[in-house]
Amino acid sequence: MSEGWVALVTGAAGGIGAAIADRLARDGATVVAADVDATRLRDVVADLRTRTGRGCAYPLDVCDTDAVESAVARVEREVGPIAVLVNAAGVLRTGPVPALSDADWGAVFEVNLGGVIRMCRAVARTMTPRRSGSIVTIGSNAAGVPRVGMAAYAASKAAAAHFTHCLGLELAGAGIRCNVVAPGSTDTAMLRSMWTDGNDAADVIRGSLDTFKVGIPLGRLAEPVDIAEAVAFLASDRARHITMQTPYVDGGAALHA
Repeated sequence: MSEGWVALVTGAAGGIGAAIADRLARDGATVVAADVDATRLRDVVADLRTRTGRGCAYPLDVCDTDAVESAVARVEREVGPIAVLVNAAGVLRTGPVPALSDADWGAVFEVNLGGVIRMCRAVARTMTPRRSGSIVTIGSNAAGVPRVGMAAYAASKAAAAHFTHCLGLELAGAGIRCNVVAPGSTDTAMLRSMWTDGNDAADVIRGSLDTFKVGIPLGRLAEPVDIAEAVAFLASDRARHITMQTPYVDGGAALHA
């Protein structure tokens, strides 16, 4: 892609989303960073602009259909045609199924699935007439492997992944590729929020027989940049014949599930 192509990244204010924004900017993209956290988003974009001279902050709640439609229209009008969409916005609610409230389920599905649907729907309308584009959704290895205490998150990610693949089938004729990247345990604030009762990275890497959780064969947590590298490849012309796929970036934790 030519220098300055536009990449719209949701969930860009931290963790995996911020790493993706940075990686795509280093690949020459003008990154439109979107997130509900406007304060942290400004800091991420200020850093991008300092290092690359490009980057725009678009505070956005992916649960708001009107806001999503308006934001995509503004990007197309003010920044340029969107070449790449990365759905990295996500939330987590953990706990046994009987303990999860309707509000917990609603919050997880509204962002992790609903946000992906809203963003893809709006961006697909702009990409289709141009007959080009790449969409990458951040999934999870939990979407393919059952996890104790993570039913809501896993189910939402599984739904988002299958939606993205279905969209890829519909848009293939227009030359638009739709893929999913499925991270495993990645060193982010979201992962660390799950560490209770003295648990830490070593416990994650080792795994847990009590919860039927395999450890990480490569012996390390992923870093956000590991996920960003996979996204950058799938978003690029180097992956021009890859669509409807889900590479797992989890150090082997899913055992090729």
